[in-house]
Amino acid sequence: MRAAGAGGEVALSFSDDRELRALNRAYADQDHATDVLSFTQAGPLLGDVVISVETARRQADAGGRELRGELVHLAVHGLAHLLGFDHATKADERVMFGYETKLRLQAHGRAAVRPVRRPRPR
Repeated sequence: MRAAGAGGEVALSFSDDRELRALNRAYADQDHATDVLSFTQAGPLLGDVVISVETARRQADAGGRELRGELVHLAVHGLAHLLGFDHATKADERVMFGYETKLRLQAHGRAAVRPVRRPRPR
């Protein structure tokens, strides 16, 4: 978690469209499968990130990418949400996606690991 500038643990789960649809319906009132969902927690657990491998595979195939890379992309995206980043507006999207790019570069050893300030709560 040094790259994220926060301490704590993240539970990462790989699942399928059926479970992501059920979770999305229960927690976001959205009746469809999605690629990744994040759930913040309290205490030493920063939160949970749940990824649909089925959706990740479709997205990877459609983009000509490997599944592993898509899974890393989604895990980083879920982590950014746990840290308070969002993409509700274009400005938020630029900040969040820029942060995600830094995390992916750090994860692949192509950038120095540096703490990043978390966004302020709205």
